[in-house]
Amino acid sequence: MPEGPSIVILKEEVQPFKGKKVIKVEGNSKIGIERLQGQKVIDFKSWGKQFLICFKDFTVRIHLLMFGSYRINERKDTVPRLSLQFKNGELNFYTCSVKFIEEDLDTVYDWEADVMSDSWNLQKAVQKLKALKNTPVCDVLLDQQVFAGSGNIIKNEVLFRLRLHPETLVEALSPAQMKQLAVETRNYSFDFYNWKKKFELRKHWQVYKQKNCPNCGTKITLQHLGKHKRRTFFCNQCQVYKEKKQKIKV
Repeated sequence: MPEGPSIVILKEEVQPFKGKKVIKVEGNSKIGIERLQGQKVIDFKSWGKQFLICFKDFTVRIHLLMFGSYRINERKDTVPRLSLQFKNGELNFYTCSVKFIEEDLDTVYDWEADVMSDSWNLQKAVQKLKALKNTPVCDVLLDQQVFAGSGNIIKNEVLFRLRLHPETLVEALSPAQMKQLAVETRNYSFDFYNWKKKFELRKHWQVYKQKNCPNCGTKITLQHLGKHKRRTFFCNQCQVYKEKKQKIKV
């Protein structure tokens, strides 16, 4: 599933179509995509893993799900879910979710939750973390209401950077550690973005899909953890499971 940084890159790549009129629309989406014929693209936006094509009175939301993809000015052999053709090129989406949003986007999205956004709010992220005290950190890093755009690669790499065991509960973290978790999620997202732009993301993976820990040499553990049983790579030696501190009654 493409993570937030990849969607930001997509948004940058399609800028030549901003302000252009859709001259032909195709695809096997069943939601009435013919309404896009003749419409002018007002803007492209992203929120987390969602790509937004903005028209005058509505927005098309694209979510690439687990195996979705896109092509700009080229096509795959399979039928696209949505194809938008312009005078200066075309934009094709495959194996994805396509949805119309009729409401004002500011009422639908919390832009301050997007880890790649200039509007990202550290204090709000920390407050949301505190409210999820009984949740393991491997789950909160995939919670789009807390960290919109963070995905499985970001989750694994951030937890390794912070030497945190993925099953550690949020309530076991100090306020400073919660802040560090939020800050590092945003930091890694921008590292991800820069590495992917240079086509060198994989060579920077420290733990994701790795065999041995680059820090201590221990064999990396792979388990399917969290409520969604996502693949989780971690070092049992370096990533410490933090216990909740018990209050002592006197």
